[in-house]
Amino acid sequence: MDQRIINLFDEYTHRPLSRKEFLDRLLVLAGSAALATTALSVLEPGYAQAATISPLAEDLVEENVTWPGDGATVSGYLVHPKARKKRGAVVVIHENRGLTPHIKDVTRRVAQAGYLALGVDALSVLGGTPADEDKGRELIGQLDPSKNLNNYLAALTYLRARPECNGRTGCVGFCWGGGLANQLAVHDAKLNAAVAYYGQQPKAEDVPQIKANVMLHYAGLDQRIDAGIPAYEAALKAAHIPYELFMYEGVNHAFNNDTSPARYNAEAAKLAWERTLRLFKEKLG
Repeated sequence: MDQRIINLFDEYTHRPLSRKEFLDRLLVLAGSAALATTALSVLEPGYAQAATISPLAEDLVEENVTWPGDGATVSGYLVHPKARKKRGAVVVIHENRGLTPHIKDVTRRVAQAGYLALGVDALSVLGGTPADEDKGRELIGQLDPSKNLNNYLAALTYLRARPECNGRTGCVGFCWGGGLANQLAVHDAKLNAAVAYYGQQPKAEDVPQIKANVMLHYAGLDQRIDAGIPAYEAALKAAHIPYELFMYEGVNHAFNNDTSPARYNAEAAKLAWERTLRLFKEKLG
């Protein structure tokens, strides 16, 4: 697909670009309505087709849970293996559309790897993640950043209090959630591992607060996010924070999202996931 079309979609999903303006510009780039429709079909998510672990997998236990947040009750999707044992816990942080079927599937993947996995619905304080992605992006913009961060910090506290948790915690976030994974690393001194996929970097002056091991996955074609890498890496080095930074050349932002065929890259996603699980195994048990 024409990289200009992928870049346009990235602009649409991350900036205040209306649906009409996006479609108008897509039509110009595609050259015809038929080609624009085809492009749209591989850009926008196909959640059911991409599910890799059944919601009813026999070896997993699933439940909807709530915990007290900053002035509101927060909800999430909790999954863990049936086998009774203490295990590390992982907060899964969604993209800027909410707790979508794709992120629930990622939560199940984390649980399948042996962890207590919690997919937080940041939009639960505004009524929950809607089926309409455009509405989800609109609601994300209405969240109070400080309260939202506190709600995720409360999620980690909730997990540590679960009887299944061995006391070690991590997080993994994608896009909007990648930026928040970096913020959790800054603001939670008990966090053991933070994995950020193409996420916005924290302020350099905040980096010395990080106590967790950090793993960063970036896409080579993601100029918007990649611009912040040098300052973040310099701050990590200066503060002697243990980190790993991986650049996946020739792939787009959201390369891990297998519901968006135009941006998904199976090879990069597989390698990044293997690296993520390796860190969790080392730090969470």
